[in-house]
Amino acid sequence: MDSAELPASPVRQLRLVVEADDYEAAVSFYRDVLGLPEQAAFSSGDDARVVILDAGRATLEIANPAQKRMIDDVEVGRQVAPRLRVAFEVDDTAATTDRLTAAGARQVAPPTLTPWQSVNARLDAPANLHITVFQELRTLDERTELDGFATNPEPPPPTP
Repeated sequence: MDSAELPASPVRQLRLVVEADDYEAAVSFYRDVLGLPEQAAFSSGDDARVVILDAGRATLEIANPAQKRMIDDVEVGRQVAPRLRVAFEVDDTAATTDRLTAAGARQVAPPTLTPWQSVNARLDAPANLHITVFQELRTLDERTELDGFATNPEPPPPTP
């Protein structure tokens, strides 16, 4: 079953909510430097503020502990990621990494070619997020043809 044949998801959006002690710095970094367009912003009289940034298509990547260790080993060479890591697909990993480090992110690992044919870099970014920026070098169909990389042939039926 190819992606055109998959039933529509009942979930319309994945939203990751992050508490940032330095709200202004985090908004500036993710909106102005990384380039996520502002979708909406709200505030209240008690200095409560939130901004919703459009990050394009969202996916939820669930990895078992062995896979998480393997990804850290490939991308960084050691275990560094906390339980949650945020990944952003970009057009140019090297240029994005340079732009983000110039704006205050700390590079954990430089752009690295992975076995799954993407160029990934790791950074510690504002709002205490450990992030990956990645550039896909092959389409999803091309990647699923590589040894060890495939998709589940048939998704399980939806639960009522």
